[in-house]
Amino acid sequence: MSWTKQIIAAALAVTAPATGAAAEATIRVGMVRAVSSGALLIATERGYFKELGLNVVVEEADSSANVLAMLSQNRFQVVMGGLSAGYFNAVEKGLPIVIAMSRVSTPIRHGLLLRADLADRVKEIRELKGRTIATNGPGSVSTYEIGKILESAGLTLADVDLRVIPFGQYGVALANKAIDAALAIAPWSLQLVKQGLAVPFVNSDEVIRPSPVAISVASINTDWAKATPSQPRDFFLAYQRGVRDYCQAYHGGSTRKTIVDLLIRSGAETRPEILNEYIWPSSDPYGRINVASMLDMQTWFVQHKYAGAQVPTERLVDTSYAEHAAQELGPFELENKASTLAGCR
Repeated sequence: MSWTKQIIAAALAVTAPATGAAAEATIRVGMVRAVSSGALLIATERGYFKELGLNVVVEEADSSANVLAMLSQNRFQVVMGGLSAGYFNAVEKGLPIVIAMSRVSTPIRHGLLLRADLADRVKEIRELKGRTIATNGPGSVSTYEIGKILESAGLTLADVDLRVIPFGQYGVALANKAIDAALAIAPWSLQLVKQGLAVPFVNSDEVIRPSPVAISVASINTDWAKATPSQPRDFFLAYQRGVRDYCQAYHGGSTRKTIVDLLIRSGAETRPEILNEYIWPSSDPYGRINVASMLDMQTWFVQHKYAGAQVPTERLVDTSYAEHAAQELGPFELENKASTLAGCR
């Protein structure tokens, strides 16, 4: 069974209304498959959506940029995935979408990897001038990260040869010496180093400002939200309960095994051992998005011609859903108080 069908089946299994009960409102979610999917999976598994009369149906998306059109047409009511130039372009065009909540933020644990055989020759960021660097997409967060890393040493994208390569093909490109460096995320950042193809060069968390960086978000269709204001409010309240369960698992709490099992069952990850080899993406238990980071990203994309004109903050994000969920759920307290991990706090 495909990942999409598995996750839809799981959602339907826990949200099907009892005979004679009032019909539940169906919310369609387009979601990029990732470890951070565990938050929505456990919210579904534990019936948080059902408690609020919602039937959540999830469909897999290749990237959030590819489903923004479906979000604007209300074919999806919610989309969860990476923030990209495509989002800013869509808002500039007046499409009825807005960011409602953070999904993943600093510490992001992304990094610029250097081809292993260059470790003795390239010691500083400025020595990347003239080198070939891989990103997973021209208007992606990865390209923004590369640009910010280069700018920290007085370089720009014009000083390097930027190549667009899917994360899964980085290994081949490094082995063939087609690229000199690559902006990688887990698990590739771990695997490429273990395979001896690359070495860690720059930690994005140490260089990129403003921080925390707004990496992945949840966006909604604003026409839907205006027509049925209680639905997105309830959706994000239930979802944020799942985020808090995810954060407990992130810090080694009681929900860890449940979320690992859900991620394996859904196909978000097929190797359980991998989930214990690296630190998961961090999520904010209050759903807060760093507006300063989002605006910096928009400015950067506009300056580098990936996006058109800048648009006002109020058209880019609606913080009311995170604020409502935080008020309803109250303070977040870690089960595992001995955890020293940054993030998910």
